[in-house]
Amino acid sequence: MRDEELAGLVVGDEPASPPRHRLQRLIAKVFSVRAWFADTYHRSADNFAAFVAARQPALWLIAAVVGAGVGMAAVVFRLGIGAVQWLWLGDASEYSLHLIAKQPWWVIVAAPMVGGLVVGLINQFVIPGRRPGSVADVIEASARGGGGLGFRHGLSSAVSTVISLGAGASAGREGPVVHLGATLAAAIGALMRLPPQGSRIILACGVASGISASFNAPIAGVLFAHEVVLRHYAVSAFVPIVIASVCGTLAGRIFIGDVAAFVVPHYAIGSYWEVPAFALLGLVAAGVAIAFQFTLIVFDQTARTILMPAWGRPMLGGAAIGIVGVFLPEILGVGYEATDIALHGGFTLLTMIALVVAKILATSVTLASRFGGGVFTPALYLGAMTGGAFGIIAAEVFPHLASDRGLYAILGMGAVAAAILGAPISTTVIVFELTGGYALSIALLLTVSIATGLHLAVHGRSFFHYQLETRGTVLADGPHRYFLKTVMVSSFMSEFDGPASLADADDPRKVRANDTLETALRVFNETGADALAVIDPRDRRKVVGSVSHVQALRAYNRRLVETSVEEHR
Repeated sequence: MRDEELAGLVVGDEPASPPRHRLQRLIAKVFSVRAWFADTYHRSADNFAAFVAARQPALWLIAAVVGAGVGMAAVVFRLGIGAVQWLWLGDASEYSLHLIAKQPWWVIVAAPMVGGLVVGLINQFVIPGRRPGSVADVIEASARGGGGLGFRHGLSSAVSTVISLGAGASAGREGPVVHLGATLAAAIGALMRLPPQGSRIILACGVASGISASFNAPIAGVLFAHEVVLRHYAVSAFVPIVIASVCGTLAGRIFIGDVAAFVVPHYAIGSYWEVPAFALLGLVAAGVAIAFQFTLIVFDQTARTILMPAWGRPMLGGAAIGIVGVFLPEILGVGYEATDIALHGGFTLLTMIALVVAKILATSVTLASRFGGGVFTPALYLGAMTGGAFGIIAAEVFPHLASDRGLYAILGMGAVAAAILGAPISTTVIVFELTGGYALSIALLLTVSIATGLHLAVHGRSFFHYQLETRGTVLADGPHRYFLKTVMVSSFMSEFDGPASLADADDPRKVRANDTLETALRVFNETGADALAVIDPRDRRKVVGSVSHVQALRAYNRRLVETSVEEHR
């Protein structure tokens, strides 16, 4: 063996291949690459076919239509409030405290009283259920598959709220705009005959557009729709919701202008030694949020025990609001001007403390009296006042370390609102977009997290979820508990060709067709039966079908799987 061949073996070189072998390897590589391209093509084609089958292109187009439509509806809603306010103040602006101060006391009392009478008549004769809609109704509709929001209820609730806020009722406009947007979106979803998943996404699109157009906060609108309404961040829902939010924002900016809701000076954290103060502010904000929700609950439950005509309830509440407004006009209406003054440090310590107490009482009376309105803006208002008051005290105790009181007002605004709404992520972003800056991110995240955590420790739920639980809808325990209480036996039983008679009426192995899945599973467990007779709810001896234990478990598992797929797709 030659030295060259021996050296080649030592270093591991392969002997030269014949030309025929090299050609075979080249052909194999070509076919391998071709197979890879073919596999990639088929996989992409399958993905695109699934994309089209899920009606995603149509969903994107519907989202754009919903976003633009809801954005314009939010603009009309806002102009309507101003028009009603013009009737007694001669001005449609949100900054009208100087005009209220010039009014005789009887005008300030009469405005919410007369508005309350009109709202009461609408509640009595027009609105189903005799109460305006709210964000809680939207959350419930989402849990039910995107349906359940009546178009008539949505429009009449919007009219009731426009009159309420324009007349001076102490509540927010963003919650009603969310309800109106969701109502319009649900109507379009029903018209297009979307499946439950698509209907929920379009419902969330209406919510995102309403928030974006009302606050001029597109990012916050997207996050609020995911965090509060859908309660997940699935990628398949993200694109249409963003499209709707952008369209809603554009509609608002075209007709109202591209300005932040609150224009505040540039605030900066003075020293990192203030971090303990920010944490303490979170504790104080939690106390205000807890007190606010307790007061809302107490006033609501008290109002339910008072028997009186539905038309008279808002008028009586309007009189109480007007009397408080004579002495503290800052609590009337939506309250954006008073919030703005607090963010600029324009109130004294005692004034802000008084406004916190008065606003809590006035908003509780407003909602308990069945005026239209929400808790979003009042929560921002209370937070700004709480933070401003805390900032004054901090400056007195540590004059060389404390930042401007306006900075504390911004932090308090986010903390109280996040705790009440149960939406710390979207509320944090809303505050950023409302004030036009992200420089306070560390302090805001700290105060929001502490306030939200402590509020949850005491109440266990947001105000929206409390409202749902008063109607028998519990979502806080997860989707499995909701399915057990809402899925009916009639949806998964086997029907008989004709009704039969039950031989033994005392036999415990039976359920009614309108019993829940939870009831059926409990009867299976108590009787040990493999199958149950399903009886007519109106005739306990008439059997209309049967249901097996396996059918009940399959119905339960199927809905859990559908929810899991939707949340992770």
